[in-house]
Order: sequence, then structure tokens, then C-alpha cells
Amino acid sequence: MTPAARLAAAAAVLDSIAQGRQPAEAVLKAWGQQNRFAGSKDRRAVADRVYRVLRARARLSWIMGGREDGRALVIGSLAALDGLALEEIEALHTGEGYGPRPLSKQERLRIMAGGGELPGWVAAGLPGFVVEDFRATFGERWAEEARELMQPRAPIDLRVNTARTTLEAVEAELVAAGLTSTRAPHSPVGLRLPSEPPPNIQALDAFRQGRVEIQDEGSQIVCALAGAAPGMTVVDYCAGGGGKTLGLGQAMAGEGRLIASDVLQKRLDNIRPRLARAGLEAELRLIGPSGGGMEDLNDRADLVFVDAPCSGSGIWRRHPEDAWRLTPEDVERLHALQVRILGQAAKLVKPGGRLAYVTCSMLSRENEATADVFEAAHPGFKAVIPPPQGEGDHAQRGGGGAAHTPLRRLAELGATSPCGGGMRFRLSPAATGTDGFFFALYERAA
Repeated sequence: MTPAARLAAAAAVLDSIAQGRQPAEAVLKAWGQQNRFAGSKDRRAVADRVYRVLRARARLSWIMGGREDGRALVIGSLAALDGLALEEIEALHTGEGYGPRPLSKQERLRIMAGGGELPGWVAAGLPGFVVEDFRATFGERWAEEARELMQPRAPIDLRVNTARTTLEAVEAELVAAGLTSTRAPHSPVGLRLPSEPPPNIQALDAFRQGRVEIQDEGSQIVCALAGAAPGMTVVDYCAGGGGKTLGLGQAMAGEGRLIASDVLQKRLDNIRPRLARAGLEAELRLIGPSGGGMEDLNDRADLVFVDAPCSGSGIWRRHPEDAWRLTPEDVERLHALQVRILGQAAKLVKPGGRLAYVTCSMLSRENEATADVFEAAHPGFKAVIPPPQGEGDHAQRGGGGAAHTPLRRLAELGATSPCGGGMRFRLSPAATGTDGFFFALYERAA
């Protein structure tokens, strides 16, 4: 493909992403399957352009006069991200072959005018309606948090299955495979790889044989803070893909009862091979939208872990397209759903047991506001500080040692906020380098 043809392809892919709900990765994969003539370098160039545009969409749309179609965004990226002069952009828009048609008069004028002084939300790259929430949550550093959330590519984090190997052994395996890792800053069982060039983790023996699992460090931290331990009855109430199910199971060291539940059977089916690969066991439960199917566990669980459905705003650096699909109405709907799910999950917690509330969101309506409603409606649940398993025991089993525990390290970073007698933790890309997460822990009165 010529450079011009790659630009036209990127614009078409961007339009497909905007018109549907599929992840950008899935749309790009479908485009590659439908255009077999595109070689690996072509696919890589198109994907790189698409993701660069998605991360800078607010700025590029502003430059192009508010246009949000793929063609306009790609043209804006050539000027604003690549720094090309008008003449160079015109040379790529001749309409010849499979390249894009020539620039219009208006497009030329927009390029020559540039963006001028950008409003704060445009410079930060956030959807406009979430800016005030970021200002209220993060104060003077809101723009820094926004940039770290939207612009850089996220690293690739691995969780080492310490039941089967050690961090040192996996590090050696990665070196032998031509990959250089670093220790995760906070998780005692985490290793980090750069996102460029993207490594094929699933092709590694360490992955296929269950010695490592792909899992962002933030997910590893919230699993550790929940305090799962051997011998417990633990419920992963909204199991989804099962990544946190595996993390909780690793903390339980194969002892106790682990139940993963979800409202979609397909998600549960996808967990089975992951459990087998990791050498873990869990009961898989399909539940109804009102929590049906879990009644036998009422008042019996030591720990119920609720990774609630949310906007996913904490992982926009991984899925930047989702930022531009979210609406205020979506946030309100999710808030109501979270409150309902927490009420359902609370029924399973035994007296003296604990309930963990987790989202991968950066928005207060899904985090503090949901927690406030739950606390008001459930006075028998008291916010508490994560138990010793989250501070030392789990870390020591993972090989990191008590000095490298998630709780202590996060406190040093100022990533906590008081909540009654307990703590609410907000992990954010700028403060911790992880994906964005919210975590609160409650104990039911005995």
C-alpha cells in the first residue's frame, strides 16, 4: 500500500469505529481480514494512525472545525501530530490510485488556521462533560491526570503465577524470548513490558503453561487489597473475563471455595480455559439480572468481590474510542446499576465477612457517589481498611516482601482518601502508573 492508501484506509476504519460499538482492535482486525492485500507493515501503519487519532481526537476535531469524520481527523493528524506542511498534505491527497481525494478549500483553510488557543478540555483530550468531575476530583492536577489517561499507550503488565514459578524464573524466560521486563512498581507479583514493539505474549510457553497471565497492575492491586486468603469462601460477583477471578484464586493458594458468577454464559465459558491453564479451580455460576441463582450462598461468603459494570473510563488509554461513546445518560444508568448490584451482592456476605467494591472508572458518579448510596442504604456494612493479607501476607507469598506491599506503597503516593473508619482507594495513571481504578472495602457487622 502507498502512504496515501494507508491514510484512506485509516479514515475508513475510523468511520467504522464511530458508527458501531465494537472495540477499535476488533474493527482493525476485521479490516485486515477483508483486505488481504495489506501486508503486516501496512496493517501496523493503519493501526498506528487510527490509535494516534483516537488519542488526540478532541484536538484534531477542534482543528478541523468540529468535524469528526475519519477523513477530517486523519487530515488534522497530518498537520498537528506529524507536523506536515500544507503542500506535503496535499501531495498525499491527489485522488490517485487508492489514495484520498484532493483537499477541499475549507480543509486547506482549517490546516492553515491551525487550532489556535485550545480550551482546557480539548488540550487535555477529555470529553467535555467529564472535565468538571476531573477538576473536582483531582484539583490542580486534573489536566495531568487527563493527559496520562488519554494520550500514552499503556504498558503490558503480567501477573506471575507464584504457585508455579517465581518472578526471577519468568524474567529469565522473557530474556530468552528476547523480551526485557521490569518489576511492577507496586504489585509484588507483577512484571512490566513496554508496549512498543507489541510483544506476542500468548505465544510464550510461560503464558500457555499458566506461569504468567496478562493483567494490568491496577487489577493486581485491587485483588491484593481485597484480602482473599486460603480457606475462605470467595465470590467474584461480576467475573467478566475472569482475570480477577484468577488473581483471587492465586491469593487463596488453592484452598477454600472460589465462585465466579456473571449474567452471561459466554463470559463464564471463557474463564474455563484460563482456570485450567493456571491450575486453579472455581465454581462458575450463571446468575439472573436480579441476582437469582446465588440464594444458597446468602450469608455464607467471607469475601464478595464486586468489579461492577462501569464506563471503563479508567482504561481509556487502552480503549480511547470508548471516551467518545460515553454520554451523561450512560453514567447515570451505570450508577443505578452499580447500586443495585451492590445491594444484591451484599446479601451473600456472612456476618463479619467483607464486600469489596471496584470499578475501572475515574468518574465520581460511579465511584464515591455509588459508595455513598450503598453505605446509606446498608448501615450494617462499615467501611474498613484492607486486612493484613492485602498489606503483607499476600505480598510475602508473592515474593515481593512486606516492604513492597500495595497498601503501603499506595499510601506513600497519596492515592487514598478517608472514608469513615476505612479508606477509599483511587488508582490513577498519573499517580500510580496503573489503569484507573476505584476500590472500597466494607465489613458486615457480626
